[in-house]
Amino acid sequence: MNRFGGARATARLPSRLMQVLFVAAECEPWAKIGGLGDVVDALARALGRIPGLLDESVEVFLPRYPFVAIPAGTPLDDLCVGVPDGDAGTAEVTIRSFDAGGYRLRLVDYPPCFDRSGVYGDGPVEFPDNARRFTLLGRAALEARRHEGRPVDVIAIHDWHACPVAILRDIVYADDPILGGAAITLTVHNPAYHGWTPRERAPELGLGAAAAGVGDGWGIDLLAEGIRRAEMVNTVSPTYAREVLTPEAGQGLDGDLASRGDRFIGILNGLDQALWDPATDAALAARYDVRDPSGKAACRRDLLARVGFDPDDPGPVLGVIGRLDPQKGFDLVAGALPRLLAAGARLVALGSGDPRLVMGMRSLAGSAPRRVAMLERFDRDLARRIYAGADLFLMPSRFEPCGQGQMIAMRYGTPPVARRTGGLADTIRDVTDDPDHGTGFLFGPATPEALADSVERALAMLAAVGAADRAAWAALVVRCMTLDWAWESTSAPAYAAMFRRAIARRRAARTDALQGPPDARQRASLVGVEGRSRSRPV
Repeated sequence: MNRFGGARATARLPSRLMQVLFVAAECEPWAKIGGLGDVVDALARALGRIPGLLDESVEVFLPRYPFVAIPAGTPLDDLCVGVPDGDAGTAEVTIRSFDAGGYRLRLVDYPPCFDRSGVYGDGPVEFPDNARRFTLLGRAALEARRHEGRPVDVIAIHDWHACPVAILRDIVYADDPILGGAAITLTVHNPAYHGWTPRERAPELGLGAAAAGVGDGWGIDLLAEGIRRAEMVNTVSPTYAREVLTPEAGQGLDGDLASRGDRFIGILNGLDQALWDPATDAALAARYDVRDPSGKAACRRDLLARVGFDPDDPGPVLGVIGRLDPQKGFDLVAGALPRLLAAGARLVALGSGDPRLVMGMRSLAGSAPRRVAMLERFDRDLARRIYAGADLFLMPSRFEPCGQGQMIAMRYGTPPVARRTGGLADTIRDVTDDPDHGTGFLFGPATPEALADSVERALAMLAAVGAADRAAWAALVVRCMTLDWAWESTSAPAYAAMFRRAIARRRAARTDALQGPPDARQRASLVGVEGRSRSRPV
């Protein structure tokens, strides 16, 4: 018997409703390093709000890191399962489950793997056994459903950390009545990280002798394996989906992604508009909305006072938030800053990361402390105050799969200045190109000069003094604030459609296997393993 009301199931009747589970290394607000955590949380909840889609809430399997705080008084369901821990033996894993505001969170509690200070590593150095850690996460998710006798229609895996699930399904669970029929979708949030596992660590995947047939002589590229095996693969914006098919942006995966044909698509991320709403944001000095944006001026004064700037200085305020990383273009900001300061602008930057970039930004802030603020930390409330209090928001990313900062900034009435790449190109319309419908300012080359040119275009529009010019800026702000980024009306239905396609492909492959020659089942269990472009470290 199990807590779902019966003995283990051996089959599942066809239904138009889905059983969906997520496997991910991050999920906001429980564990977050970047945008991956935001997407897992918001998408899981949004799927639950689509009528007639799910049998029950999405289940999200997440490691129980030591900093994941279960709210006091939360009713918990604990399940203990034995999970193979590589080829070394069996780990006794506790899965702690509870309702998390629109989905069911299932924490995989196994201290030898997850009771550590970081999610992926100790500072910039990754844990050497990450393949073992995240394989155990995926294996625990599969074993939990198998133990409960609850078949699953779709397993949505996110980035390389969850890709062992695809390998396990094909090699370990291909004929399992609970798990063998599950379709897998892979969402590639950032293809720069592959989960490269050298051959000597392959036993940590727990595949036994079958590990020799996965990857190549050097080792196993977990992300590439997930791409080859999933029924459907997507990344998080249409433009980025086209960009990664090129060697310049594909991070060594362009061949694998291109080989998937129409099984690889781009779905633009949404935004949790209840979470990001200047009309209700408790972190702000004043609330405001598109009907009455006057509170934004109070938010501006509050931000300037907090960072040590003169609140009465009318000079434009630029905001930038994110990892200090070359990908995010912080070096472009540093290179453009002398010219922008000469134009009268001030800068509030929030983030941490690459020590060289931190040092450069810190030096600029030291030379102009009343005009440059470099805040080296992660601070949710301050981030919200920057979104609301800045006049312009900078996102000069060299590449950006989707990006969320530009969406939040626009919702808070702060037009973005961004590179014309990936999701930034999909979410921002340049106001110079389209004055009546534009929502921001885009530039092309990843150079400080191009960034400065685009900011100066924005500053010229912001500083215009005529009544018609003021009206044009006000109209720009209104257009930004009225854009609809809601997951349930935009992105979540697209994911639901992808799930249906994946289910149909998995069922068709298994039907073909049953009807085909004796070796067809083996081929079907490897559906999607095609187009191996490379699997060495990138």
